[in-house]
Amino acid sequence: MKTSLSIAVAQLNFTVGDLSANADRIIDALQQARAQGADLLLTPELALSGYPPEDLLLRPDFYRACAEQMRRIVDASEGICVVVGHPEERAGAYYNAATVIRDRHTLATYHKHLLPNYEVFDEQRYFTPGAVPCVFELNGTRIGVNICEDVWDTGPSLLAQAAGAEMLLSLNASPFHLGKQAQRHEVLRARVAETRLPVLYCNMVGGQDELVFDGASFALDRDGALRYQAPVFDEALDIIGFAHGGWQSGRTVESASVESDVYRALTAGVRDYLGKNRFPGAIIGLSGGIDSALTLAVAVDALGADRVRAVMMPSPYTAQMSLDDSREMVRRLGVRYDEIPIEPAMQVFAGLLEPQFAGLPADTTEENLQSRIRGMILMALSNKTGSIVLTTGNKSEMATGYATLYGDMAGGFAVLKDIYKTLVYRLSDWRNSVSPVIPQNIIDRPPSAELKPDQKDQDSLPPYEVLDAIIEAYMERDESPRQIIAAGYPEADVRRTVGMLKRNEYKRRQSPVGIRVTPRGFGRDWRYPITSRYQDEY
Repeated sequence: MKTSLSIAVAQLNFTVGDLSANADRIIDALQQARAQGADLLLTPELALSGYPPEDLLLRPDFYRACAEQMRRIVDASEGICVVVGHPEERAGAYYNAATVIRDRHTLATYHKHLLPNYEVFDEQRYFTPGAVPCVFELNGTRIGVNICEDVWDTGPSLLAQAAGAEMLLSLNASPFHLGKQAQRHEVLRARVAETRLPVLYCNMVGGQDELVFDGASFALDRDGALRYQAPVFDEALDIIGFAHGGWQSGRTVESASVESDVYRALTAGVRDYLGKNRFPGAIIGLSGGIDSALTLAVAVDALGADRVRAVMMPSPYTAQMSLDDSREMVRRLGVRYDEIPIEPAMQVFAGLLEPQFAGLPADTTEENLQSRIRGMILMALSNKTGSIVLTTGNKSEMATGYATLYGDMAGGFAVLKDIYKTLVYRLSDWRNSVSPVIPQNIIDRPPSAELKPDQKDQDSLPPYEVLDAIIEAYMERDESPRQIIAAGYPEADVRRTVGMLKRNEYKRRQSPVGIRVTPRGFGRDWRYPITSRYQDEY
């Protein structure tokens, strides 16, 4: 009797709700794995439905459609064992499930025990928790199954061990954020230490709305040693052997820099948002500043130059260097480029509003009109061509409201929504280290909205290194203003920053969805009231 195992890891990119195509991908993977001599194919969590299906999981017909596609996978499983992640309805209850299939028969189904309800997760809204371990035998090895959150706490893996498991398979849909892979390794090593079971962790890859899944599947031996590490943000169908109670070493991809990982997360998010929603291309309003320059670079790397269009809309306050730098960047990237001066539209609006504004001094109203004219032009081009407008605002601006509603916030997808301004500079430097696509002058010059003469961001905001640190402490770590001030940040800057953050929630609720790369972004995991009189602790 064969006592060793060959396991294929299906680190694949699935699309929420595209059930037949997702089933096709699983069937294709099992056929490839079988042809390469694999005994078992392991898929990610909810591979069949894509993750997260959100309120599709409230529809009984969705479960019926999933069951129909599961039957196709069962029929295709001759000569191989497959562990498939899928939603399941059973006796009126709904489960996050993993079904073990072999030779056109269902051997067992495991129901996820621990349902996360924090950060971007909301599984208690949809699923009933399971309570029974799942252990099956293949080639003389007893194999336990867990799903994602089950390995982030003690309990389910110990139940698998008690049921006789000799190894653990973990199906995952674990989204990327900064530092996530180190957390995964730490958590799984804790489970290995508790159970003395080697573990194989299979994760999804690709973008789904604001979430990006990085893959990075891996295997740990019973001593916690890393024996296999898949690449990040790339699909993979890797095969790893198991014999004599341990993993036979598979490929191990070296970790990259923070900037590399974040940049790849952005390109994956843009590529899949446009691709899965069938947008033909992207339109970006260039300003000559660093945010729009980085957004353009990401878009071209994600989509190709032929699917990206850049539009420069100069006003009387636009510096010549902004025009020169924008022209140079589009030359380097080879994208379509148009210049549409907005001064004629500014004059029309000034004339229309002159009777209403009579006797009132000029202020941010006139500045915002310029931004809204640009937003209207971009959206008109989007409507006419079908391409989506990528907005260019960063997390620092979204936090403080340093953006114009219906102006530079107008668009369909916010590439830098979770990227602090200080990280924008780091990403730009990193991208130029690969090939110099962003003119150095854009990186070096002080940032400016160019809505009035000699305007600089720092006229209205604290220095970005201070601003970003305050936002991160307040928003991502839930520190009080008192704690932030005690850490050494100027009280005036803390009061100003926190005040702006709270006042501008109404703007953020109207902003487009954007890619999440930090442990807490302005999206699924930020749910603060617009109307609130809570006073922070100072």
